[in-house]
Amino acid sequence: MTFSLELILVLATLVTGVIWLVWAVLRRRLSPERQQQMPWYVDYSRSFFPVLLIVLVLRSFVAEPFRIPSGSMMPTLLVGDFILVSKFSYGVRLPVTRTRILETGSPERGDVAVFKYPRNPAEDYIKRVVGIPGDLIEFQDRTLHVNGEPQPTEPVGTYEGVGSGRMMTGATVFREHLGEAPHEILRWERSSGMSGSVRVPEGYYFMVGDNRDNSNDSRMWGFVSEDLLVGRALFIWLNWDYNGGHWDFSRVGSRIQ
Repeated sequence: MTFSLELILVLATLVTGVIWLVWAVLRRRLSPERQQQMPWYVDYSRSFFPVLLIVLVLRSFVAEPFRIPSGSMMPTLLVGDFILVSKFSYGVRLPVTRTRILETGSPERGDVAVFKYPRNPAEDYIKRVVGIPGDLIEFQDRTLHVNGEPQPTEPVGTYEGVGSGRMMTGATVFREHLGEAPHEILRWERSSGMSGSVRVPEGYYFMVGDNRDNSNDSRMWGFVSEDLLVGRALFIWLNWDYNGGHWDFSRVGSRIQ
C-alpha cells in the first residue's frame, strides 16, 4: 500500500467522521450547558467531514483530475494539459485497496486510458489502448497491425505544435483509424520505428503512446493488467503553457479521442 493522496483523503474522512460521531453520542450524556461547549477539534471535524466525504466519493467513483507530465501522447495531449478521467468506465473500485465492487465496462481499442505503471504502481501513466485480451499486435514498417490487419493511416501534414508542443516540431502527423473514432499520431522521420509482434494475454492490455517514436509504453515494459486500470480520459479542462508561461484556454473543453 503506497502513501498517496487517496490514502490521506480516506484517513482524513475516517478520522473526522469518527470524531463527529463519538461527540454526537457523548453529547446526549452531558448537561445542556456542556453540550454547547463543543471542543475545537469536534467543530473542525463537523465542518470538514461532509466536504471530505463528497470529495472522496467523487474522486473514487465518478471522476478524477490528472495532469499530463510528458509528451508521449502528442499531438492528442500536451505537457501541461489537465484532464478529467472517468473512474467508472472500467469498473467501480474501492479507494486505496482498488478492489472492484461493480462491473461497468472494459477498455476498447482506441480508448485513451489512465493506469498504474506496472513497474511502479505509485505512478500514473496515460496511453492509448491498441490491444485488448486475445489480440495479436504487430508493428511492421511503422504501421500498427491488429490481428493481422493493418490499421489504416493517412498523412495529415507536418506537426507545427501548439503550446508546449512547439518545442517538438518537425514530425509528420498521421490520422490513424483504430476503434470507433480516428485519432492523430506522430511519426519522426529520423526514427526507424519499432518492429515485432506479441499476443495479448487474458486480463491484460497493450498500451501505446500517440507520439509513436517517443513513448515509453508496452513496447518497452509489457502489458497492463486489468487491476491496474484507473479510468478513461474524457476531456481537457485546463492547460498551462510551460513555454509561454500562461494558461492556454484554447484547449479547454477539448474532447479526448
